[in-house]
Amino acid sequence: MIEAPHQVTVSDNAAKRIATLIEMEGDAGLMLRLSVSGGGCSGFQYGFSFDKSRQQGDRVFERNGVKVVIDDTSLELLAGAEIDFVEDLVGASFQIRNPNASSSCGCGNSFSV
Repeated sequence: MIEAPHQVTVSDNAAKRIATLIEMEGDAGLMLRLSVSGGGCSGFQYGFSFDKSRQQGDRVFERNGVKVVIDDTSLELLAGAEIDFVEDLVGASFQIRNPNASSSCGCGNSFSV
């Protein structure tokens, strides 16, 4: 059985916000790095940072010229996910719609599988 490659989708809203943040940083070579690590109130937590370089095993997902880089280990837990940016009356934040998460905490920053 051949497994389809892991994919992560970046929404238009997320791409626009990432582009704005990169512009504010003043370095067009930056990529958003999304990672998953142990911790948080549900077992795993998402991490966001900027990075200029790719590491061995990284996958890059691009939307509207904006690049999101994810390491292989994190990608196992993010396969099929969508990265979105949502603004509402409560505030604005990146949100991960992760089909691999069986539950998540109230803040949406951690999840369990």
